[in-house]
Amino acid sequence: MQLITKEIENKFKSQGDTSSKEMKDIKIICKLFNPCDAGTWYLYEHIEDDIYMCFADLGDPMCAEIGTVSLNEVKSVRLPFGLTIERDMHYGFEHTLKEVYDAVKER
Repeated sequence: MQLITKEIENKFKSQGDTSSKEMKDIKIICKLFNPCDAGTWYLYEHIEDDIYMCFADLGDPMCAEIGTVSLNEVKSVRLPFGLTIERDMHYGFEHTLKEVYDAVKER
């Protein structure tokens, strides 16, 4: 599965720089997840090359945080049964960073 398609990349370009935006004004563009265990990355800005801004939830809501992730590192993760990190193909572009942040932190 291609994690970042042209359509998704265009959405990152449309959103642009989010550094001066409030969380409620930042749309989540892409959700990546570990199909075997904890690990979800909500990507919202393409910084450079393979680096993306994201909200990462690795299983403990108290430790979930906003930061950067390397797409190449995510792609290199090998899971049982030959699985890899996947993109949630049914995750729409309607959720904001604030909504996702609040939902994870309230869990």
